[in-house]
Amino acid sequence: MDGTNAPPLLALAEVRKSYNLGQPNEAEVLHGVDLRIAAGEFAALIGPSGSGKSTLLNIVGLLERMTSGRYEIAGRPVQDHDDDGLTELRRSTFGFVFQFHHLLPAFSALENVTLPALARDGRIGRRVAQRGRALLDAVGLAEAMDKRPSQLSGGMQQRVAIARALVLEPALVLADEPTGNLDTASADDVFALLRSIHADAGTSFLVVTHDPRMAARCDRIVELVDGRIARDGPMTAA
Repeated sequence: MDGTNAPPLLALAEVRKSYNLGQPNEAEVLHGVDLRIAAGEFAALIGPSGSGKSTLLNIVGLLERMTSGRYEIAGRPVQDHDDDGLTELRRSTFGFVFQFHHLLPAFSALENVTLPALARDGRIGRRVAQRGRALLDAVGLAEAMDKRPSQLSGGMQQRVAIARALVLEPALVLADEPTGNLDTASADDVFALLRSIHADAGTSFLVVTHDPRMAARCDRIVELVDGRIARDGPMTAA
């Protein structure tokens, strides 16, 4: 955090999310959540299954709309954007890493990394291709750029997914159980990579994890219980 009067990277206030609105089975899963993420933070989002973590992450990442509340990115409200505006804002602000890497099997590692640029621009420019190569080198896959996912281990595939999340230079990476499908050694390596990227580039991270070992390696813990923030503070305060 820079200590200036700049607004936080993102700020949610009194955010609620309900499903099946107006139906007998209507259910509210987020009950007035307040959350602020500053530039350069590395935070964990934890909580029991069914607490609303994935829903909250999807709202933060503009993959779902909130039912009510206020959400600002860099001080600008997002709730009035139409679908096209939200798509552009999502592409320009966030990178996503999921538990399952979702790599396209027919594409090489480099082609998978540069796919977000193809979706955004309809082409892969020279600068993006160069960045894709540099990112694969940075995640230790310089020798695997032309290999397809089936030729890579699970940990290597997740490294490709991390490079893909970074190719458009997002301000914030949202990682949903990024090590949940890996063995312990690979999980440790992938998490160390995320911390290294954070240290080197200053990219912000919000990491959903069930693993207390991984949460303990974050700077801040946000705990969600039954759709409400139950705890929010630095790891040393846990």
